[in-house]
Amino acid sequence: MRADGSAGQACYESVQSRRAQGIDQREVTSTVDGLIQARLAPRDGAEGDWDIAVFDKATGKVVAASSALRSRELAESFVKKNQQLIVQACRYSGSARAVTVGLDFLALTPQGTPTGVAEQPQRAEVVRVETPERTDKSKLLALGLDVTEKGDETGIEVVLADDADRKTLRDSGLRSTVINPDLSTTSREDAAKDREYAATTQTSGLPSGRTSYRHLYEYEFELKELARKNPKLVKAFTLNHPSIEGRDVLGVEIATDVANIADGKPVNVTMGVHHAREWPASEHAIEWAYELVNGYQNDPAIKSLVGKTRNIIVPIVNVDGFSISREAEPKGDFSRFDYEMKRKNCKADDSPSQFRTGICKANPAGRERGIDPNRNYPTFWGGNGASPNWNSDTFRGSGPFSEPETRNIRDLVSKRQVTNLVTLHTYGNLILRPPGVAATRAPLDEPVLKALGDKMASRNGYRSIPSWGLYDTTGTTEDWSFWSTGGLGYTFEINTAGFHPTYQNAVVAEYTGTAPAAGAGKGGNRAAFLDMLGSAADPAAHATLIGSAPRGYELKLHKTFQTPTSPVLQPDGSTKPPIYVTDTLDSTFSSTGGRFAWSVNPSTRPYVAGRYGREPQGPPQASVPLANPAGVPAENTQYPGNPVSESMPFTVKGLPEVDNGRFEVVVQWANTDTDWDLYVYNAAGELVTSSAAGGTNSERATLFDPPPGNYTAVMVNYDQVDPANPDDWGNGRIEFASPIPPTYGTREAYTLTCTNRIGRLVGIADVYADRGQTVDVGEVCTNSARANKQRRR
Repeated sequence: MRADGSAGQACYESVQSRRAQGIDQREVTSTVDGLIQARLAPRDGAEGDWDIAVFDKATGKVVAASSALRSRELAESFVKKNQQLIVQACRYSGSARAVTVGLDFLALTPQGTPTGVAEQPQRAEVVRVETPERTDKSKLLALGLDVTEKGDETGIEVVLADDADRKTLRDSGLRSTVINPDLSTTSREDAAKDREYAATTQTSGLPSGRTSYRHLYEYEFELKELARKNPKLVKAFTLNHPSIEGRDVLGVEIATDVANIADGKPVNVTMGVHHAREWPASEHAIEWAYELVNGYQNDPAIKSLVGKTRNIIVPIVNVDGFSISREAEPKGDFSRFDYEMKRKNCKADDSPSQFRTGICKANPAGRERGIDPNRNYPTFWGGNGASPNWNSDTFRGSGPFSEPETRNIRDLVSKRQVTNLVTLHTYGNLILRPPGVAATRAPLDEPVLKALGDKMASRNGYRSIPSWGLYDTTGTTEDWSFWSTGGLGYTFEINTAGFHPTYQNAVVAEYTGTAPAAGAGKGGNRAAFLDMLGSAADPAAHATLIGSAPRGYELKLHKTFQTPTSPVLQPDGSTKPPIYVTDTLDSTFSSTGGRFAWSVNPSTRPYVAGRYGREPQGPPQASVPLANPAGVPAENTQYPGNPVSESMPFTVKGLPEVDNGRFEVVVQWANTDTDWDLYVYNAAGELVTSSAAGGTNSERATLFDPPPGNYTAVMVNYDQVDPANPDDWGNGRIEFASPIPPTYGTREAYTLTCTNRIGRLVGIADVYADRGQTVDVGEVCTNSARANKQRRR
């Protein structure tokens, strides 16, 4: 297809006149009931930006489209046999006057099944599984069910797609209650509400005014339009690695003098949709881009923050999976062929051979094929908290960084000084911080991470907790970025209603902080994102190098290191030795002449810096007996709805007499078929810890760093083998332990080099920098050896 001029508009908006500038068209007829794939590729070696759209000729409605930054496009969607189509290519910008267009029609059996027989629908539901102890959480994760991110200390919501899932959970012995008995009905109702909201609402309260979930091609076009309309403030870019299906992954950078990426400002990264079905994540990310652009023009406070930082936004990390989820019919039954609920990417190689055929949108394994990108990063990879099984929604992949999605983020974070990072997900109303694994212990930066997490949570009404507080996760984004670079990293789990519930609630209300969002009246995610940006701009939250260098000279910070994964869990339950993964961090600063300031992360990565703790200020409290009151309360499976139970008060002492790092309330009985549950409340009547496992003859409830005061232990008689001869619990006890002292590792250095205008190395030095520290590197380009010796005195 050819065009002499540029269209400069969205190719997918409508069928244009054949005589319109920048447009070329072809009419085709579908030969199948199935899929059309329309691809663009550069022609004659000329690169430019062309887009493509496919329309139904009869209605003029868009069927498929693609609007990335180059001339490498894939538009894909469903068509009917003999359907008449218009294929429209649009030259957006650049010097390329022609592109090559390729069309494929792929016939599909019903739902992409290997037999051609449509899968029988089954009822999907959400249940809350009781997981009061970490062993319960580990047991749940090992079942291979679709575990959500909505949970707390005592339970986690899980999607049960069919009768087989229900049997798996039932056979595990874990207890559960139904939260939503029919997800298909909810999905259809939400889709209808979205159509009504879009039809009746002209403009929302979002920065863009948007009223409905975007398609991939709309994200792509809007990002490059932001850049075209604000060339000095916004730059759109393509990440290094195309997706499995060949799509480009797009982002934008927002900063004053945006093209000068080596200006030394701290970098704030926001990204969405590692998981395909989590549509609100990408919506919040792109609205943040609009927020910064609009705010720079109209809000002095935002303009000041933008002037002090560089902001990188990648709304959709997993473009293949998102495109499939977004274009699929809304079923909501979580069956194998419910592509709307696809979570993973499109990798086929790790599946059994019989499931490797077919394209991602229609294959014998359906949505189960692929890798979970947010379990594919190397930090703690291979351990509990991800699955080694190919069809699990948390399948970790064949190795760390095996996927283009994670390699894209690695390249981005490794080449820039990313001081702050947020990765957006759904759902659970949570702000999660490292570590993802409880046994790792908190990093030395725990007070900093917690303070910022708590501040952001005060805006959106979410719970601010360590990631392991939900359940152990391995191979996640912020664990790798934080432990390897020192940049502060968080996961937001947006809303509590589902993976992509109604746009009005999950996007508009959650972002703007209006009802019914938990952040109503507090600022919502908009205010939380501004808190993160304020942290990025704050020199106390990272390190700063100062010095002087001639104009045009380039400074470079370099560090290479290896980090072990977890021992690699195998499908049979055994483990293999950890894998050592090499990371290289390289970032640059271009001198404008004279004195400079360069915002950087600490030189010592948190993985080796040590672990947070505190030195004991006194002995732990002596063990306290927990006396069993006379009698046995009636069986009660409805607590706290039914309050029948036994209560035992006890007191926790404090400084200067004792220093308790934790207490554990321990109770025991004779028969493992008997089931007592234990709950502990503080003086205000708030539940502070509990233990309600089944299949044991004991309960152990733990609270770390307990405030001194009065507490009450409550025992609930959940189940007796023989109610006529009850198996009562024996005398219990409260055991106390000292706090764990902090540990400190070896300090690491950056290698700082300086090259002159012709690329010749003229200076070199080792630089040690801590969070909040300003380090003067002196005249590193002209006097590095002497300056280095002076710093070491």
